Amino acid sequence: MKLISWNVNGFRACLTKGFGDFFAEADADIFCIQETKMQPDQADFSPEGYHKYFHSAIKKGYSGTAVYTKKEPLSVTFGINGEHTDEGRVITCEYDDFYFVGCYVPNAQNELKRIDYRMEFEDAMRGYLSELDKKKPVIYCGDLNVAHNEIDLKNPKSNVGNAGFSDEERGKFTELLAAGFSDSYRSLYPEKIEYSWWSYRFKAREKNIGWRIDYFVVSDRFMPRVKDSQILTDVTGSDHCPVQLIIE
Repeated sequence: MKLISWNVNGFRACLTKGFGDFFAEADADIFCIQETKMQPDQADFSPEGYHKYFHSAIKKGYSGTAVYTKKEPLSVTFGINGEHTDEGRVITCEYDDFYFVGCYVPNAQNELKRIDYRMEFEDAMRGYLSELDKKKPVIYCGDLNVAHNEIDLKNPKSNVGNAGFSDEERGKFTELLAAGFSDSYRSLYPEKIEYSWWSYRFKAREKNIGWRIDYFVVSDRFMPRVKDSQILTDVTGSDHCPVQLIIE
């Protein structure tokens, strides 16, 4: 199976930048997108052979997630146990042998203005994933808005304490892994340096001044099924690139 996650930074805009061609070429079994910035009726993308599920924010043009899946899930839920639904950040699809959770984690923002909500969200998500994991393995993916370690961003020293590289956010990711989950990419490639997000400023992508903040995190016991975890750095259309998980 092939699973893809991509923060498209505006689905309508990305559709004009080759999204459809990449989607068709990728032929993923599950394709999850974040930061759709739209309501479900604002763009028509309904590829044949896929079921689609949208979770949009109440606020127009903000946040939002979607999942395209070839196999119809046993169930689909939105938010975290019915909470944290206003911003359209979480979609869970249940399949026969795993849960798939697509997520767009809140940004802590400049000067960590939203760090309190970020911590609340992280704790709720970790508890939620742990409860799911008691039933069947979990695949958790998306823009998790954190570079976990110094290897995961180009300029760690100058970004200490900034949103996405604060001790608080990094600590919550450590707590998630300690709860029985694995960062699939880093588990397979402990020393590899690749990024999944680049600022639109200062020609950051051209210079590869980036951050790895997009992930496939899986239950520890699911790792033997992971054949590869990849960052598709050549795919453009957003300030993020897609990440991909291959499982047997």
